Amino acid sequence: MDYFTVEIAGRAVASFRSQNHEEATHFFEAEDFRDDLTILESEGKPLWDRKATLSLRKATTEEASEVEHAYEFDDDPERTIEDEFVVFLVPVADLTDEGEDTED
Repeated sequence: MDYFTVEIAGRAVASFRSQNHEEATHFFEAEDFRDDLTILESEGKPLWDRKATLSLRKATTEEASEVEHAYEFDDDPERTIEDEFVVFLVPVADLTDEGEDTED
């Protein structure tokens, strides 16, 4: 397994592991993943505005360690090593969750 990091405008925002660079690129370029980046926010702003440059690179040792740490503490018994598993390196919130807890 290799570890990869997604950067937005030069800022490392997420890391994951993949079998190889080709599979990592496929995941990185997937529209579902890119859509997720627009509905997750960090520090009150969407992670990605669809304009900033997205890039994929090999993860640093520290970033790879974050992924391994997250796998160790993942409590989903159904998850396997083959499953996509993204670890965000910045605090994130899901914009689609806003207002769901409000009363009528």
